[in-house]
Amino acid sequence: MTFATLGLIEPLLRALETLGYQTPTPVQAQAIPAVLAGRDLMAAAQTGTGKTAGFAVPLLQLLTMEGPKVAANSARALILCPTRELAEQVHASVAEYAQNLPLTTYAVYGGVSINPQMMKLRKGVDILVATPGRLIDLFRQNALKLNQLQTLVLDEADRMLDLGFSEELANIYRMLPKKRQTLLFSATFSDEIRTLAGQMLNDPLSIEVSPRNVAANTVKQWVVPVDKKRKPELFVHLMRKGRWKQVLVFAKTRNGVDALVDKLQGLGINADGIHGDKPQATRQRALDRFKSSEVQILVATDVAARGLDIEDLPLVVNFDLPIVAEDYIHRIGRTGRAGNTGEAISLVCADEVNMLSAIEMLTRQTLNRHMEQDFEPEHRVPDTDASGQVVKKPKKPKKPKTSGGGGKRNLGKWVDSGEVAPAEPSIKPVRKVPVFNTGPRKKK
Repeated sequence: MTFATLGLIEPLLRALETLGYQTPTPVQAQAIPAVLAGRDLMAAAQTGTGKTAGFAVPLLQLLTMEGPKVAANSARALILCPTRELAEQVHASVAEYAQNLPLTTYAVYGGVSINPQMMKLRKGVDILVATPGRLIDLFRQNALKLNQLQTLVLDEADRMLDLGFSEELANIYRMLPKKRQTLLFSATFSDEIRTLAGQMLNDPLSIEVSPRNVAANTVKQWVVPVDKKRKPELFVHLMRKGRWKQVLVFAKTRNGVDALVDKLQGLGINADGIHGDKPQATRQRALDRFKSSEVQILVATDVAARGLDIEDLPLVVNFDLPIVAEDYIHRIGRTGRAGNTGEAISLVCADEVNMLSAIEMLTRQTLNRHMEQDFEPEHRVPDTDASGQVVKKPKKPKKPKTSGGGGKRNLGKWVDSGEVAPAEPSIKPVRKVPVFNTGPRKKK
């Protein structure tokens, strides 16, 4: 199969050839004809399998072939993304695909001044890529009208719910024209997302090109048990031992990112960090320096898990495991992309055992453990498996009470010195699904 057999027009075929796209990926082969046919679509595919081209390429063709010229302060198609980084990445890809077409594209997001964005929208744009909050701000200031909108794309909708955008999505839904095409793309589909799709999509075609919530088989994954306080030391040891050249590291908190970056820089290692507290310009500069290999180690919170597209990134390290298990798939999906191989290493301490168990249950695989010499944890990380169970170490029987008056009484429970009491069960954050109060949906 070729892109030409999918019915794409010559300017798009020429752009794809220039970009080195030879044959459609499975998600592209199924999504492109469906989008061209005007169907609503919900598609699940592993990250790095070409989802962006799967919706952007046919969308560009529809806009080129159909509909009037875009009006002032209007957009003909809207692509919603959960983060600034992903919005920039998606917009860059759309612009590349549209290089031979008479269409305009633009990206808007928070963290930067809204005035230049308002000025840019005065002439209207054919495709607008936006984060939910900034889109609503522009709409409320009458800088953007959506009555000309033909297509809505929800990219990484599950992440939008994770980040608490449920209310914003409900507001945006009320702003949109009833007659439109809606496309929902994501690397994972939770039950909440399926509920959302049922509310926003009209008789959608469903595509799943890979099993739900399975990490790409091009990524080699393993776990290194370690005590929490020794994680920075272990990371530096592994980096020097493996002679790592370019590594994307995920930490759980903003303070954790800053602390690790400070330690690495103190050792003379070229490192930088990105998180939500940093200005957008600073974050973009760090990303650009990492992509150009000026920075060796980039430490990030999950704000970057779905907004990075780096060719041949060899390694991802989970310095901390994510609180939401699905984020593990998106993190490690930054490597092993487009058929390349990659590695994902997770440094796991005893109090992360339930997070590890949730990840293994989600991905339906037990991650191999590699014990690093001289870093064996004092606090044992209990065994886990893909069933979601924490395998507890058998306890020794209690010592019998001694009779007589000389011994201590009420000794209570005791555990072996190498054993750690099971951590409290992790509670996955409840994601709100926006409820839309709408009347009967008109069929197209």
